[in-house]
Amino acid sequence: MRTRRTVRPARALAGLLLAAAVALTGCGAGSDSGDAPSQMKDAAAAPGEADGAQADAKEGAGPAAGGARPGAAPKLPVDHVIRTATLTVQVKDVSKALDTARTATENAGGYIGDETTTRDVDSAEQTRVVLRVPVEKYDDVLTALQGTGRLLERTAKAQDVGDQVVDVDSRVASQRASVARVRALMDRATQLTDVVALEGELSRREADLEALLAREASLKDRTSMATVTLTLTETPVKKAAEDEDPGFLDALAGGWHALLTTLRWIAVAIGAALPFAVPALAILLAWRRLHRARHETRPAEPAED
Repeated sequence: MRTRRTVRPARALAGLLLAAAVALTGCGAGSDSGDAPSQMKDAAAAPGEADGAQADAKEGAGPAAGGARPGAAPKLPVDHVIRTATLTVQVKDVSKALDTARTATENAGGYIGDETTTRDVDSAEQTRVVLRVPVEKYDDVLTALQGTGRLLERTAKAQDVGDQVVDVDSRVASQRASVARVRALMDRATQLTDVVALEGELSRREADLEALLAREASLKDRTSMATVTLTLTETPVKKAAEDEDPGFLDALAGGWHALLTTLRWIAVAIGAALPFAVPALAILLAWRRLHRARHETRPAEPAED
C-alpha cells in the first residue's frame, strides 16, 4: 500500500510537466503560424519589385545603349525660347551666295520667308532674306551662312517665353472644360429661352478658345523655328577714319567744294527767277515810255515878265 501511494504522486508530477511542455510548444507554433502570412506576402511582393527594378533598368539602359532603333535622333529637352538672329555678309556674287543660303536652309528642314533684292547707284546688288530654321539646326545654319562671305555684322537674341507657354496651356485647358460644360447644359435644356441663351454663351466661349489656340500655335511655331534675317551685299562698308585731323589739302578741297556749291545755288536761283524777270522788265520799259510821253505832251508854262 505504501508503494502505490509513492508511485501515484510521481506519475501526477510527470503528467503536469508534460502538459506544460505541450502548452509551451503550442504557443510557439501559434506565433510562428501568425507570422507566416506576412512572410508569404513579403515573398510574393519581392518578385514584383524585382521585375519592376529589372524593367526600370531596361528602360534606363535602353537609350544609353543605343536603343532598339539605331540612328534615331535623341529626344531634346523642352525649350520655350524664341531665337532670332541678324546677319550682314559681304559677298562677291549675291545670287550664288543666296543659292548657298537657300540650300543650307532647306537641308536643315527650314524654309525661306520674305526676300527683297535691290541695286544701288553703282549697280551693286543687295538682297535681304528671312529664313526659318528648326532650333536644333540653328547654330549649324548660322555657321553655314557666315561662310558664304565676309561677315560684317551679327546679332543674336534669345527670349524665354516659358511662362507664357504654361499660362496659355492652362487657359486652353480651362476654356475647353468651360465649353464642355456649356454643351452639357445645352443637351439638358428643354426651354427655348434657355437654349438661345446657352447658344450665345457657347459661341462666346468657343471664340475665346479659338483665340487661345491661335496664340498657342504661334508660340509653338516661334519656339520650334528660329528666325534668321540675312543681308547679302556686294558693296563694302565704308568706315570713317577715326582721330584724323584735316590737313591743307583737305581744307582746300573743302573750300573748293563749298565754292562750287555756292555757285550752283546761285545759278539755280537765277534760273528760277529768270521767267519772272522778263515780264517785269517789259512792264518797266512800258511804264517808262508812257511816263516820257506824258512829259513831252504837257504844255510849256508861260515865262513871267
